[in-house]
Amino acid sequence: MVNQKIKEKLSLLPKQPGCYQMKNSQGEIIYVGKAKNLFNRVHSYFSGSHDAKTQRLVADIADFEYIVVSSEIESLLLEINLIKKFEPRYNIMLKDDKSYPYIKLTKEKYPRLIITRKVNRKSGKYFGPYPNVTAANETKRLLDRLYPLRKCRTLPHRVCLYYHIGQCLAPCVNVIAPEVYQKMTDDISHFLNGGYQDVKRELKEKMLKASEQLHFEKAKEYRDQIRSIETIMEKQKIIFNDLDDCDVFGYAFDKGWMCVQVFFMRQGKLIERAVSLFPFYQEPEEDFLTFIGQFYSHRNHIKPKEVLLPERADAGLAGQMLGVTVLQPQRGRKKDLVNMAVKNGQIALKEKFALIERDEKRTIGAVEQLGVALDMPAPRRIETFDNSNIQGADPVSAMVVFEDGRPKKSDYRKYRVKTVSGPDDFATMKEVIRRRYSRLLREGAVLPDLILIDGGKGQLSAAIDVLENEFGLYIPVCGLAKDDKHRTAQLVAGEPPVFVPLARNSQAFYLLQRIQDEVHRFAITFHRQVHGKEMLHSVLDDIPGIGRQRKMALLRKFGSVKKIREASSADLRDAGLPQHVAESVQKYLKTPD
Repeated sequence: MVNQKIKEKLSLLPKQPGCYQMKNSQGEIIYVGKAKNLFNRVHSYFSGSHDAKTQRLVADIADFEYIVVSSEIESLLLEINLIKKFEPRYNIMLKDDKSYPYIKLTKEKYPRLIITRKVNRKSGKYFGPYPNVTAANETKRLLDRLYPLRKCRTLPHRVCLYYHIGQCLAPCVNVIAPEVYQKMTDDISHFLNGGYQDVKRELKEKMLKASEQLHFEKAKEYRDQIRSIETIMEKQKIIFNDLDDCDVFGYAFDKGWMCVQVFFMRQGKLIERAVSLFPFYQEPEEDFLTFIGQFYSHRNHIKPKEVLLPERADAGLAGQMLGVTVLQPQRGRKKDLVNMAVKNGQIALKEKFALIERDEKRTIGAVEQLGVALDMPAPRRIETFDNSNIQGADPVSAMVVFEDGRPKKSDYRKYRVKTVSGPDDFATMKEVIRRRYSRLLREGAVLPDLILIDGGKGQLSAAIDVLENEFGLYIPVCGLAKDDKHRTAQLVAGEPPVFVPLARNSQAFYLLQRIQDEVHRFAITFHRQVHGKEMLHSVLDDIPGIGRQRKMALLRKFGSVKKIREASSADLRDAGLPQHVAESVQKYLKTPD
């Protein structure tokens, strides 16, 4: 059912291009979209039939806002910026944030060659991308042998090893004419832009000449350089000798999911492929354009001279957005490349669809099952707490967060218990719940849809008491009871607590098991860290002037606190302590307890 507020706002939508932002009941932006006609597009979400994925989005919408723009390209660029800013849950988010390495020729008085994944065109020339850092390093090492550019980040006061092995001209001590470096940088650019065949021919001529002059060592060095070029620069199969550097996009879609394949063509070679698989909620051609915009804004990709797109895409909008030549080839080799990218997208989508559906059942499907069992909307965000101590010693608590059935580790939290002494799980739970939700309320942060307590009825009642009586929060809270083998056995809910019937072979039950195992692991790991630090605490830590290094030095020399107590002032000074610290140690250790 569409709420009254949304109905009223729908009637006021303009029939103009723009962007819309869908919000959930807590005011969080969960989806950003663009439209040629805002009235038609936003209305479409609340009318007609949708697939299950879109139904989940619509079920979460409690409000929406929109921004009117003057053209399609403006709406496309605005959508990309809003997605980047808010990272909405339902939007296209690139699954592979891989950044590729480049070789950078710096714009300095004495240029350098460096490997980098960050691109800033103002600071130098970039060549690549390379499929991996190994390939980039191999190419750089070859160039270092051929062209003696400087290697040091800051110039030293004397020559280094690179000068002695002929890989640097030593501008730190020698005066080098600017023309020398200019020629080297021009040669490097020519080499990396496909001119290495010319360099090979020059080296062969030098090798033959050195051999004729009986300079066999020099000839051998030229021969090794030629072999390096052949090994590093020619080990990839040449696809097209006459093809400019370009990125080739192809995409396929089915059942609300899209697969985009990007082929990176450099110097006539297919050097790398990127694959992204994601759900989409608009027209496939529109979301494909959004993907392209994100592809170049989220990653450190240098835009090539050309971008090749399949026929269905809007090349005009893409060209305005990217500012490069965008082509939709109709025949020939470029058309074959686009078809190859599209075909690979279709194959990848078909092969992985079963895995995606299985993962959906384990995550989103499990969350929806849990909501049905608890008679509530699907709990998208679940926060779970567990306490850990050894007979009351070093009590700690931990919280893990699952969103849409997946762990969100950036939101995990650890708590050292401050107000409870002894093994009192109920009081510990009250303290931690109080600390967690007083802070969320104070900061106006997003509250969870469901709180899980790793424990039985007592811990559950303690948590509910704090939430309702102290904060007036009526968030659903459930307890995870365990059997005698410490395995998830029952879900307990309500006040007074009752067992929730949940099939042990259901995806919801398996999700609860994963959550309980994860919070237990996180709490135990934290407790071991805290307990280990406490065990390492020594009486030496309480002595003024004794820090960690001095403590370790004393223990290495004397072996125990008892022997340190028996040591003379001279012995302590021999261990590296100043006189006043040695006296402090003697006075402190010999003071009766």
